[in-house]
Amino acid sequence: MEFRHLGRSGLMVSEISYGNWITHGSQVEEDAAFACVRAALDAGITTFDTADVYAGTRAEDVLGRALEGERREGIEIFTKVYWPTGPGRNDRGLSRKHIMESIDGSLRRLRTDHVDLYQAHRYDYSTPLEETMEAFADVVHSGKAHYIGVSEWKASQIREAHALARELRIPLVSNQPQYSMLWRVIETEVVPASEELGIGQIVWSPMAQGVLSGKYLPGQPPPAGSRATDEKSGAGFIAQWLNDDVLTRVQRLKPLAEQAGLTMAQLAIAWVLQNPNVSSAIVGASRPEQVHDNVKAAGVKLDADLLKKIDEIVEPVTERDAAKTESPAERP
Repeated sequence: MEFRHLGRSGLMVSEISYGNWITHGSQVEEDAAFACVRAALDAGITTFDTADVYAGTRAEDVLGRALEGERREGIEIFTKVYWPTGPGRNDRGLSRKHIMESIDGSLRRLRTDHVDLYQAHRYDYSTPLEETMEAFADVVHSGKAHYIGVSEWKASQIREAHALARELRIPLVSNQPQYSMLWRVIETEVVPASEELGIGQIVWSPMAQGVLSGKYLPGQPPPAGSRATDEKSGAGFIAQWLNDDVLTRVQRLKPLAEQAGLTMAQLAIAWVLQNPNVSSAIVGASRPEQVHDNVKAAGVKLDADLLKKIDEIVEPVTERDAAKTESPAERP
């Protein structure tokens, strides 16, 4: 495993981090979830990402129990707050009330007295940003989180939050966006702003929900048991990629992966890690062998010629196109 700084902070994270968006507490049984976490630890992954909303808070609970007994100083635990976690009007968003209650719930489920990174899971247009950042400052100053991050925020929102974070003397160090060969929305504005501010990207869906693994074939139905056939596993999200044009282009990547000595999944993960602003790529798994396969992308260097050929094959979604192809709201 290779390690990188999270932005310009002193925090080191594993290049491959383990996430449990649609696995723990819903897609896979608990024994399998525990086995995947153990495989991640054995493979050298030290960074684990979750959120209070995943599987209706169950994902945090499963991860907490799976990591119980590990040396706390040797791992990095990330979680998030924003999406609804209950039926009440204040059980959502980035109000002070919801943040202060949510961090305590997350810590209880994760069986720890602090998280290494506490992330705003989306931007809350209904709450003053000053209120949100002051609440995050209290979370940090109380020792319940070491660092603060955001997820899927625009460049302008990141800039405004970063300025407030500096005033409040708290470390805003990361953004967690979707990023892959097929979805490059962050490259135009978010990455340049983040590089300027010292913020690193922790990217989700580097394999475009498995599409870049090559298992979905043009003109054929999705394989039985795949994510595309399971509504609980993000079938609605993956649908944007399941057209013959995209799938045909993806199949053309296979010889390039073979040329590099990689599986298609490894090529997809290695590709996002070529961006120097990416601190870590999040992978999920329903089986331990998937973890062992994915970690082989760590430390891989792709040459310029290979990267150029990839660009010639794929037609990625950029910021200009994003409004027309926006993925469903229920995202990591």
